[in-house]
Amino acid sequence: MSQDLYLDITDFAHTTPGWVHLIAELWTEAGLLLFGVLFIVGWWRARPDASRAMALAVLAPLGTAFGYVVSELLKSVIDEERPCRAVAGAAASLVECPAYGDWSFPSNHSAIAGAAALALALAWRGIAWLTVPMALLMAFSRVFVGVHYPHDVAAGLVLGALVAVVFVKLLTRPTGALVDTMRTSRSGAATWLAGRGPVVPAAATGRHVAQRRREPMHRRG
Repeated sequence: MSQDLYLDITDFAHTTPGWVHLIAELWTEAGLLLFGVLFIVGWWRARPDASRAMALAVLAPLGTAFGYVVSELLKSVIDEERPCRAVAGAAASLVECPAYGDWSFPSNHSAIAGAAALALALAWRGIAWLTVPMALLMAFSRVFVGVHYPHDVAAGLVLGALVAVVFVKLLTRPTGALVDTMRTSRSGAATWLAGRGPVVPAAATGRHVAQRRREPMHRRG
């Protein structure tokens, strides 16, 4: 079934104009760069936020990298040949077919896309409307250009998303504690990387100090 769908998609790809081919070829790589830009923006916008928000922003690219590593390890175990070499009668792939030994299952591009889409959505509320379609289009483009089966990209998306979510959930608390430590550090580089965090109004700080000074008197009374 996946092979039949692959044939349908690649046959359709060859009926589309050349500019569509160019966009698909570029998007398979440019999408990764755009995710990278979103990671940087997410980190920057989290600098004045609470430590948990900064932890999520920092863990988003790390969780994505971990998703890629898991995908690559699985790919090295499952030696599935690329469809652009294995499917008889298939139209020529729009991009060069990867070399023998660069196996097909799962799709690393799709794993990275799935991981990035979910990790960014955890760190940046409301961004899923952008990252999820980006990931789906990136996965589809890998079939469209002829270098992956549909089941390769589906597995990659799910695998990357699951690994990234588990990674982020497990490490949010310890990373938040590290962010707090960095924000109180005497190292300028550490405090710049972690951001200043929420600014406490001076009036509120004064009330807290006054309250602490009154507490011993209440206890003595």
